[in-house]
This record gives sequence, structure tokens and C-alpha cells, in this order.
Amino acid sequence: MGLVRVSAVKYINTYPFILGIREGKVMSMIDLEVCHPSECASKLVSGATDVGLVPVAILSQMEEYNIIGDYCIGTRGEVKTVIVAGNTPIEESETVYLDFRSRSSNTLFKIIAEKFWNRSYKYITAPEDFDVTGIKDGESAVIIGDRCFRYNKEFRYKLDLGMEWKKNTGLPFVFAAWVSAKPQAEEFIQLFNEALAYGVANKERATELLTPDLAVSAREVEDYYRYNIDFHLDQEKKDAISLFLRYINELKIRL
Repeated sequence: MGLVRVSAVKYINTYPFILGIREGKVMSMIDLEVCHPSECASKLVSGATDVGLVPVAILSQMEEYNIIGDYCIGTRGEVKTVIVAGNTPIEESETVYLDFRSRSSNTLFKIIAEKFWNRSYKYITAPEDFDVTGIKDGESAVIIGDRCFRYNKEFRYKLDLGMEWKKNTGLPFVFAAWVSAKPQAEEFIQLFNEALAYGVANKERATELLTPDLAVSAREVEDYYRYNIDFHLDQEKKDAISLFLRYINELKIRL
């Protein structure tokens, strides 16, 4: 039996998972790579990877999928690293730049705008070299991941999408879950879940993986893990995934 190809997201919120996998027994069974959320999704759908930490929006396009383990990237309110920002109030903006790195976050904003605000925008997918600090009056941008720490103070107006979802649905939100397109061996699933559990239980050690270019302190990350990210995939979060997927279908949102 060959190694299980696993794609993880290369963001700070995934560091506890990376820590657990690298130090767990399951590592001997894995070929691990890290990439942007949208890349994880594309690789899983194309068959280039076996298990991916993928944006849950992609589940709406998969005929068959298996959510593996008891852990995810979720929030019960303010997530801090998925925002829409600009120098014009969001409700007065006409154009919203979408982050090419994510599918769930872009889709979440579209659902919030259409379902809860009854508002439509002109959407533009920003290219990789897009300078988000250069957006003009009347424009806003979806910003995700580690970049939010860097750009948090660059804009006059910011809206946390985790908090906005919670306010309108009363539910937590799941941005990404561990998913396989085909069933995996029980031994692998058990060891993989144990590794994730270990990483979450020791999440304060995940700050050891920080690099200077991230422009964020270990204390900030520890607070982020403690107050913003909820790693446990409980029934309430599964209900949130179901509602999110229902809205995607109901509103006929194209990813």
C-alpha cells in the first residue's frame, strides 16, 4: 500500500494540525504537502491528492466525499482571518474583490450579501499579484488567512465574516474540513484523527512554526487559537455545513 497523499493549508490556523501530523505515528503513512485552500480543493477534486483540508464550499460540487476525523477550521463567532475590508463602508461599495486563495470565504460573503443583506455587487477575482491596499473608494475586498494580521489596520472599514454568519444564523461556521473523495482505511483514519487531536491539545506549541515574514507575534497567535479558531467538528458545526451547502444550491452560487 502506497503513502496517502495529504494536502494541508499553509496558514497559521493549520499549524496545530501540521504539528500533530508531523509528530504522530500517521506521518509514516503520509506524503504531506501544503498549499492555498483553493489549491487543496482543486487537487482533491482532480485526484491529485487523497485527503485534503479543503474549503467546505467545494463539497457542493463533489458527487461523493467523506469528512474524516473530528477536527476542522471553524469559529463560533469572530474568526479574525476572514474579513471584507475597504475604505468605503461595505454597504456602500459597488465592487468586491474576491480572494483567489479561497472558495468558502468568497462564497460565504456572497451568501451573506444576497441572503441576509439583499445586496448585489460586482465581483472580481483578484489575481495573485493584486495589491489589496490599493483598492479605491467604492471598492472592498475579501481578505483571508495570515494576510489579515498584516492588513488589519490598513482599512477604515472591516467586517468579520464569521461574526456576520453567527449573527444571522445563530450557528458557528466551518471554513475547512478534512475530506477524502474515496473511503480511507480505518487504521489510517484512526491514526490521522489521533494526530489532529494531539496537535489541537498542544496548539500553543504550534507557534514554533512561525516565521518572521508573517509579521505576527506568538502571543497574538496564541490568542487567535484561544478566542477565534474552534478546531472541534461537533454536531452544531456539521449543521452549519449543511445550511451553508443548502444556501449555495438555493442561491445557485458558482464557485
